[in-house]
Formats: sequence, structure tokens, C-alpha cells
Amino acid sequence: MTAPLRLALFDCDGTLVDSQFSIIDAMTAAWAEHGLGEPDPLEVRRMVGLPLVEAVALLLPALDRGTHEAVAESYKQAFAASRARGEVDEPLFPGILDTLTALEDAGVLLGIATGKSRRGLDAVLKGHGLTGRFVTLQTSDACPGKPHPHMVQRALGETGVDGARTVVIGDTTYDILMARNARVASVGVSWGYHPVADLEAAGADRIVHRGRDVATAVLDLLEG
Repeated sequence: MTAPLRLALFDCDGTLVDSQFSIIDAMTAAWAEHGLGEPDPLEVRRMVGLPLVEAVALLLPALDRGTHEAVAESYKQAFAASRARGEVDEPLFPGILDTLTALEDAGVLLGIATGKSRRGLDAVLKGHGLTGRFVTLQTSDACPGKPHPHMVQRALGETGVDGARTVVIGDTTYDILMARNARVASVGVSWGYHPVADLEAAGADRIVHRGRDVATAVLDLLEG
């Protein structure tokens, strides 16, 4: 009898890679282009994972939708220009490669659900030699943003995995709430962009503090 399929669905920014400085730099450039001064780096960090226009709207609540969209477009252009110049720095967090290998060795499928665009995600995966290791890629330009459950639901549809055999791994409350809305288990990681207390309050089933420990937490939830 074939064993049931299982899925580990990872966030990208703040979970797999540390992209905060490149994100803050691009947001700062977008602010400058529109004469808005400088954004608060801590507030920018807290918005990582949301759809871009929504994140800009939360950072600039006094401005209108048209301005939010224009600033978001400036951000995308600034980030793309930085990547073209080879200035984007998105290193993998320590232990992540070990976790991906351990999950694959245990027969768990790997996927991604991210607020990144598909172009940005493809660049990250190619840069780290990870292209092809994830069987489903859900991005902000194809799905409603977190914490809406659509990314999880679409990943389940593409892989044929049951929600009871799926775990979301992320660093923000948006990831944990997305998992709850989709009725799947979740692992919060402490090295990302939201405090552990917030991840716990959002309902994370496990909290891990080292990249290599993610696989153990995921397998524990799947086997439980």
C-alpha cells in the first residue's frame, strides 16, 4: 500500500532566506522617489509577507490607493535594478539546507507559499541551487495574499496532499494565520521578522529556534 503524501509548505522571506536588508533598501528608494522621506525599517520588516500594495498601504495609511500603487511599482523597479546590479543579498538561514534534505529523505514533498512575486522567487531558488526541489510554488502574483488560505488550498490541489498531512512553516503571524484559515498545522520560526510571542498568540503549533530543527518539528506534527 502506498504511503499517503505529505507536504511541508515554506514561506520564503524571513524563513528560508534573510532578505530584510534588500527589502528595506528597495522600500527606502521607493519612498525617496515619491518624496516621502524614509520608512521605518522595523515597520517594513513587520510587513514582509503581505501583498506589496497592502504592505505599502499599511505603512502609508494617510495616502490614497493610487499613491500606494505607485510606491509599490517604484519598489519593484528599485528591487529589480538592485538585482540586476548584483546588489541583492538574500542568504539562506543556517540549517535550512539540512532541513530540506531531511524532509525529502523522509518522503515529504516540499512547497513554497510566499508574498514574493514569481520572478523574485525564481531568482532566489536559482541563486541557491534550489530550482526543482519544491513541487509547488505559490506566489503573490497568482494568489490572494496571506493570511487568506488560498495559497495553501492551491498547493493542496496541485500536489494532491490532504490538509491533515500538511504543515506550513513561516516567520510571521501572516503565515500562521494562513495555516489556521486553511486548517493545517504550522511551525513558527524564531529567526524571522515577527516576535515569537506574536507567533504563539497567532496559534503556531510549534516554535523552532534553529533551521536544522524545522524538519523534526514538521515530522512530529505529521506523524502526530
